[in-house]
Amino acid sequence: MSTPDGDPNVVEGEIVDDTPTAALAIPSPPLPDPDYSEGGVPSFDFVRDKIENRYTMSLGSVDVAGLGTDNTAETLDKQIADRDQAAKDRLAEIRRSMRGE
Repeated sequence: MSTPDGDPNVVEGEIVDDTPTAALAIPSPPLPDPDYSEGGVPSFDFVRDKIENRYTMSLGSVDVAGLGTDNTAETLDKQIADRDQAAKDRLAEIRRSMRGE
């Protein structure tokens, strides 16, 4: 392809702005974390969720720590039942003593 001048070494083209469009865009400011206020104070819901997560993790770790020992679910249920029965027996004894029997 040659130019209207007839020189085969010249190539026609269009002028293109060499500034990338991304550089022209204004970056948006980062959005604040919804769990914190503008001043950096955590929200009540964030703190409550964090405490609840730690509490459930501690309960779970106690359960996991008890696995593989003599503290099976059946053993623990029996201990609870024995303690409840001892409490009922003691309450009945106190009631009898208050009635003068």
